[in-house]
Amino acid sequence: MTPPSGPSTEAWRPHARLAAACSALAALVLVTVAAVVVWSWREDLPDPVASHWSGAGRPDGFMSLGTFVLTTVAMVVGCSLLFGAIGWFRGAASSTRRTVAAATVWVGGFGATLLLGTVATQRGLDDAAQATAPGTALALALLVPLVPAAVAAWLVPGDPHRPAVAPPDADAARTRLGPGERAVWIRRVGGGPALAAGGVAVVGTALLAVFLQVWAMLVAPVLLALAVAAMFAFTVRVDATGLTVRSVLGWPRTHVPADEIERARVSRVSPLRDFGGWGWRVGAGGRTGVVLRAGESLEVERTGGRGLVVTVDDAATAASLLNTVAERAR
Repeated sequence: MTPPSGPSTEAWRPHARLAAACSALAALVLVTVAAVVVWSWREDLPDPVASHWSGAGRPDGFMSLGTFVLTTVAMVVGCSLLFGAIGWFRGAASSTRRTVAAATVWVGGFGATLLLGTVATQRGLDDAAQATAPGTALALALLVPLVPAAVAAWLVPGDPHRPAVAPPDADAARTRLGPGERAVWIRRVGGGPALAAGGVAVVGTALLAVFLQVWAMLVAPVLLALAVAAMFAFTVRVDATGLTVRSVLGWPRTHVPADEIERARVSRVSPLRDFGGWGWRVGAGGRTGVVLRAGESLEVERTGGRGLVVTVDDAATAASLLNTVAERAR
C-alpha cells in the first residue's frame, strides 16, 4: 500500500527544514565563536601550530593557524550540510529530526571544543614540536557537546497524533482474536556485522589510549561502547497499543500507535542498498529503519507518509497482529 499523497503526507517538511536549518546555524555559531577566540591568541602561538600527533604522542603534522582554523570550520560545515540534507529530505519522523538536530549540534561543539583545547595547550610555546598530545582536549570534545546536543533534540517537537480513517487493506494478514481477547508479541534482536565492527573499534581505541598512556582518551572507547550497545540491541513489542521498538539502553526508542498504522507487512531488506548501513537508520522516503541484518523484516506503513522497518524474526506474526490491533483501534 502506498501512503496517499497530499498535504497530510507533506506536513512534516516545514518542521524538518526548520530543525535542519536551526541546528546547522547553532553548529556554525559554536565553531565560529571558537575560531574567533583562537585567532585572538595568534600572537601567543608558534607558527606553524601542531595539527596532528603520531601514535607515540608526538606532533608530526603542522599547519598555519589560519589553515588549521579553516580546516576545522570546513569539517563542521561539511558535516552540517550532510546531516542537514538527511533531515531536510528524509525527516518525516520526529525521531529522525531529533537525531539530525542532536548530531549537527554535537559536531559543531566537537569542532569548537577540539579547536580550543588543541590550540590552548600551545600558547606560549616557541616551537609547536614541544606540544603535548591533546588527550584531555579530545575527551572534552567528545563529552562537552553532548549537553547542547541533548538540548537540541529536546527542542524539536514530536509528531502530532494522526489517526488513520480506513482500516488496513482487506488482503492484509490478520491474527484471529476472539471478542475481548488480547495478544502480545515480543522479540529481542541484536548482533549483525556492524556489532562486530563496533567491538573491534572499542577494543582498538582502548588499546591506543593505554599504549599512549593518555588516560583521558579512555572516554572515547567508553562512549563508543555505549553507542554500539544503543544501536545494535533492541526489544520489539506488539500489543494493543501498537508497535514499540526500544534499545536495551532505553534510548533510542520509538512507538507507533495502533490507530496510526495503515498496514503492516513482511518485507526483505538490504542494509546498504535500502538504508546505507546498519543500526538506527533513515532510508528513502523518510522511512526509519532498525536494521541489524539483511533479510526478513517487519515493515509498518504509518499515517503522514511515515514508515518503520525492523529486521526481526517471525515478522509475519508481528505484522498480522499489528493489522488486527490497528483495525480494532478504528
